[in-house]
Amino acid sequence: MDYDTIIIGGGPGGLAAAYTLADEQRVLVIENHWWGGTCPNFGCDPKKMLYSAVEARDWSARMTGNGLVGIPDISWPRLMAFKRSYTSGIPGGTKTGLNQAGIVTVDGKAQLVDAHTVTVDGQNYTADHIVIATGQTPTMPDIPGVGLLGTSTDFLDLDQLPRTMAFIGGSYVALELANIAATAGAEVHLIVHSDRLLRAFPESAVKTLIGQLKQKRIQIHENVSLTEVKAVGDQVKLIADDFELTVYRAFAAMGRSAVTDLNLDAVGVAYDHKGIHVDNHLKTSVDSIYAIGDVIAKTQPKLTPVSSFEGRYVAQHILGQTDPIQYPVIPTIVFSATKVAQVGVSLDEAKQDVTRYQVVTNNTTPWYTYNRIKDPIAQTTTIVDKTTGHLVGAVVVSTLADEMINAFTGIINQKLSSDAVNRQIYAYPTPISDLSYYY
Repeated sequence: MDYDTIIIGGGPGGLAAAYTLADEQRVLVIENHWWGGTCPNFGCDPKKMLYSAVEARDWSARMTGNGLVGIPDISWPRLMAFKRSYTSGIPGGTKTGLNQAGIVTVDGKAQLVDAHTVTVDGQNYTADHIVIATGQTPTMPDIPGVGLLGTSTDFLDLDQLPRTMAFIGGSYVALELANIAATAGAEVHLIVHSDRLLRAFPESAVKTLIGQLKQKRIQIHENVSLTEVKAVGDQVKLIADDFELTVYRAFAAMGRSAVTDLNLDAVGVAYDHKGIHVDNHLKTSVDSIYAIGDVIAKTQPKLTPVSSFEGRYVAQHILGQTDPIQYPVIPTIVFSATKVAQVGVSLDEAKQDVTRYQVVTNNTTPWYTYNRIKDPIAQTTTIVDKTTGHLVGAVVVSTLADEMINAFTGIINQKLSSDAVNRQIYAYPTPISDLSYYY
């Protein structure tokens, strides 16, 4: 069976590529797991569905005594039903949408045969181009009893909330899920192998977040490297040197690893433990094979919108565009006990080059916007290039960090001067209308 392009992976990156190509090519998409990929099925989207109730409860707690009386409880079964009302339709809806666009779909595990051939369950498919968009899978510790641990996928589909649980890892996923569980009423432990959580974010911002997590009675165990997991009745015991903890459920949240079990070696596609190697056109070491999204080794954040961006780019390149890929600045955010977001030049980089960058930190807690919602901690750091006067980086810690970081991202990508920002008139009073105060 011959096609113009075969895409391995039906997640956001693969879908973006497929739909961009569909009007001009014969496209085949192969998916081995859930149509739609990790994000909408068991990643960022369902996590944010659960976080909606957490946000509402936290908001109510802040406003108690300021117009509200009482803090609502979270019903885990009803919250899970709310989440499933969204996720249950994703696989079928995704596949139907592809087929309606004239894109052929195949279920099964793909293996590369050569530079133009893919096999699935003994059936060969050929194409001029192959796009690998297989994403990542949860990383599990290499210790005895690892099978007793769940993953983020398991947590996001729990019928009942365990009374006690532990999350192993210091990643944003661990901190986000721990916050959801604790706010919903569980006793929660975080087990971290070092004394530094969220290494990609500024330490000062992380310390603020940790303080908020501890206020929710989340217990953080630092410098613990687990050596074994044992079953103890209907619970699990987590064991390390001079450390033991018994909980009803424990989940590995140690990051994710690229899915590269595609017979890459036999075909000559270069890769390592970080993912598949690509050039600035997202082409692999084999001329006819591309890779996009979380499966590739890259410095850009491995995020859903980045995968979609790369999928559209690769499709356009296959259709004849010759320019190398150009990434805009990409914001990252942690949705936890408070929100921590950053974009552009990092705070560490700016502090190391004070002759070039001006760093200004504002405690915005007393500002009208944050006082109105009784945000206990609101802080924004802006980084300005002294030569151009342009904003080049920002760090936001607050309940409204998601809104503010998107505003800062737009300013940076458009290279707006402070004068240009101040010439805008925004809806007032809103978080965005405060922009003129920042720099």
